[in-house]
Amino acid sequence: MDPVQLALVVMLFVTAFGAVLAGIPVAFALAGSALLMAFGASQFGMFDLSFLGAIPSRIYGVALFNDVLTAVPLFIMMGVILERSRVAEDLLDNMARVFGRLPAGLGISVTFVGVLLAASTGIVGATVIAMGLLSLPTMLKRGYDPALASGSICAAGTLGQIIPPSIVLVFLSDQLSAAYMEAQREIGNFSPVPVSVGDLFAGALIPGIGLALLYMIYQFAIGVWRPHLCPPPSEDEIRSVDWRDVAFSLVAPVLLILSVLGSILSGAATPTEAAGVGALGALLLAARKLNEPDPGDSPWQDRVTAALGMVVSAGIVAALALPVVRSLGDLRMTLETVTRFNAAMFALAVACTVVLAVAVAVAIATLARRGVLHEVLIGTMRITTLAFMILIGATIFSLVFRGFGGDEIVMHAMDRIPGGVNGALIAVLVVVFVLGFFLD
Repeated sequence: MDPVQLALVVMLFVTAFGAVLAGIPVAFALAGSALLMAFGASQFGMFDLSFLGAIPSRIYGVALFNDVLTAVPLFIMMGVILERSRVAEDLLDNMARVFGRLPAGLGISVTFVGVLLAASTGIVGATVIAMGLLSLPTMLKRGYDPALASGSICAAGTLGQIIPPSIVLVFLSDQLSAAYMEAQREIGNFSPVPVSVGDLFAGALIPGIGLALLYMIYQFAIGVWRPHLCPPPSEDEIRSVDWRDVAFSLVAPVLLILSVLGSILSGAATPTEAAGVGALGALLLAARKLNEPDPGDSPWQDRVTAALGMVVSAGIVAALALPVVRSLGDLRMTLETVTRFNAAMFALAVACTVVLAVAVAVAIATLARRGVLHEVLIGTMRITTLAFMILIGATIFSLVFRGFGGDEIVMHAMDRIPGGVNGALIAVLVVVFVLGFFLD
């Protein structure tokens, strides 16, 4: 191992971490520190600037012409729509009633809602902000310890990093697939099966749910053995559970979870297609909620709102019916498959498609009329831009890291770690844990 290369790699990471701690955005910190170190080392003949010539091709190949990453904006849009439609507010209110009588019931309800929002949005920031604004004042008002209250919200919000459909897992699947394919080619396997987004979603689902259960068990234990940290609500604060409201509040996240994760894990849809289904479903569910009657509206406005809500509800039913119709009949309508039953299924599919198209148009008009559509588009564009800027910055950083011989250093370090594959895995987990203090 060349000590000069090791020193350059250490300086590269120290510069990047220093830039992040100085308040520079992560994307600019990664790219800027890498370029600064590259140009500085080139002045002493320690770095070949021709490495930087690969930056355009890497950016175009990784960020722009990637079928998997096209799912990212759609997943982000799905999460932003649900955030703006106040789904979290209804969930927290109803789950607080369900778990209210348990020790640390409000904290457990926050974690449970965090699981549902993580599985239906995949955006960490939106989940933390929504639950923080809604539940933190209530928890503090009931006498919860500030550390326990804020920790519960942050822990539940970050479940969006691991519970599918996670934006992080989409990016990670792309990087892991490329690394796995390269490693397989180096050992002589020129037709390996790539690591897909569905593989990562399936692998992360059980650990994510298990982590959430551990959070709930810990909160329950705190409520039993240290009740002064999370006092139970008084009898006046305990409200009766309306199971009808609970069921309706669970409809939106459960439908999205089944449509998105179910289609990916079953192989019925690619991640991009499933993300499109999720964005469409979130649009319809948000419009249905926004078309609920308002006590301040006139009778004429109530009738119009109810009619629009019925159209959107019909669209939701049509969207749920389309997969069933497709599974029952052969919709290709070739000469060999033309039967009365298939013709009836084809006509039903066309009718469902028309109803769905009308409902989508009504949903878009509803969100635009309520001023939500503009916020959704701006929020989606902002978050997507930030995510891809970080990806581009990390791409430049990894290129300079490789130019300094960092891949060889990592290879030698892994070879010297005792324990074989398990030891290397533990070492990688430790490194990722440490990096989490600097990089989100």
